[in-house]
Amino acid sequence: MPDDRISTRRRFVESLCGGFGSVGLAAMLRDQLPANTADRPVGPHFAPKAKHVIFLFMTGGPSHMDLFDPKPALKTYAGQRPESVDLRTERMTGGLLPSPFEFHRHGQSGIEVSELLPNLGGIVDDLCVIRSMYTFNPTHTPARNLIHSGNIAATRPSMGAWISYGLGTENRNLPGFVVLSPGARGGDLWRAGFLPAEHQGTHFDNAESDPEKMIRYLRNDKLDARAQRRQLDLMQALNRDHLDRTGGDAYLDARIRAMETAYRMQFEALDVFDVRNEPASVRDEYGETPFAKGCLLARRLVEEGVRYVHLYYGPGQPWDDHKTINKNLRERCPDMDRGSAALIRDLKRRGLLDETLVVWGGEFGRTPVSEAGDGRDHNPYGFTMWLAGGGVRGGLVHGATDDFGFQAVENRVSIHDLHATVLNQLGFDHERLTYRYAGRDFRLTDIHGTVLRELLA
Repeated sequence: MPDDRISTRRRFVESLCGGFGSVGLAAMLRDQLPANTADRPVGPHFAPKAKHVIFLFMTGGPSHMDLFDPKPALKTYAGQRPESVDLRTERMTGGLLPSPFEFHRHGQSGIEVSELLPNLGGIVDDLCVIRSMYTFNPTHTPARNLIHSGNIAATRPSMGAWISYGLGTENRNLPGFVVLSPGARGGDLWRAGFLPAEHQGTHFDNAESDPEKMIRYLRNDKLDARAQRRQLDLMQALNRDHLDRTGGDAYLDARIRAMETAYRMQFEALDVFDVRNEPASVRDEYGETPFAKGCLLARRLVEEGVRYVHLYYGPGQPWDDHKTINKNLRERCPDMDRGSAALIRDLKRRGLLDETLVVWGGEFGRTPVSEAGDGRDHNPYGFTMWLAGGGVRGGLVHGATDDFGFQAVENRVSIHDLHATVLNQLGFDHERLTYRYAGRDFRLTDIHGTVLRELLA
């Protein structure tokens, strides 16, 4: 860690401690931290390639044939619906709608990327572009549940919770599973489900830059660190006495641990969550939008040991382009392109890309046929996602959709295959990372999933 960041943190810690000193406080925290199941994770089944995951989630479903999957046949058959192709859609749709955006080959790999994404085109040799994703539900909520948890029901643990359960945390002063989203909508998507509640994602509003606005009640302006510690110890002793007398209570147990994490966070969060501490050149590279700040914060969080960061491009469903899609993409893509590419470059410069798996995508794609004249409907049958870092091969295109981009037809990849591959890179056999609940062993991939070994370096 750079010296100036250490000094900033030390000054803050000393102010909290009333002169107790940062070294003494750190020792005090280590000595008084209670054991918990997060400190006894399942652990990897074999040597991992990655330690962290950052998921850049494009809420609503981005249009693959406008971004990563060029389909020149759309121009040939513009406005038509060839009978030889099944173009059944969720809503009433018209004829084939060509993309107005040019595609260009980039990098040594020569992968074609839309003109809307010049920055991602510039790092395409670091990307593994999966053009053959598919799912089976065209509706936002169940499709979003599936990509987050492996099941369309809003009850199962999210992938971030499974990763937290499997790996534990590298930094006990920060949550192991962090969610970055403007506003707090969608909490069921980062749920722990039937896993211990300590593995639920912790939400932060990345529309803010000031950690004290991002994290409510971050500092206690009434008590110094030692007084807080005494108060917390008393409360925790009463809670544990209650547990001893009444038996196990998973929710109270999780609350006890959450209080400990909240206490410890005040000694790191003002530094780690403050992207204003970054040099101006780095902030300029990412940009100043909520998504840009989220990408930069995601890098800072994995650098400090957070296992899983889920960053939403939101709020709402900005990629749900049922109309005026060309106008919307021209306005939205520069922000996404700049922040996503800056994240990959920054991780690579800092030697973090090899140990950090970056995932990009939405809950499904868009149709090649038009809706409302100038929009595209939901398309679960074929769409694009990409991976970078974490032991995945860069400069690779995997799979293909049909000539119009409607259905995945070559090397098809399911959501369960994606999940199995992510867990594999973290050192887990997805069939063995299980949790006993209601009389059966559950897993993220349910009874499905194949590791995509052809994507691995």
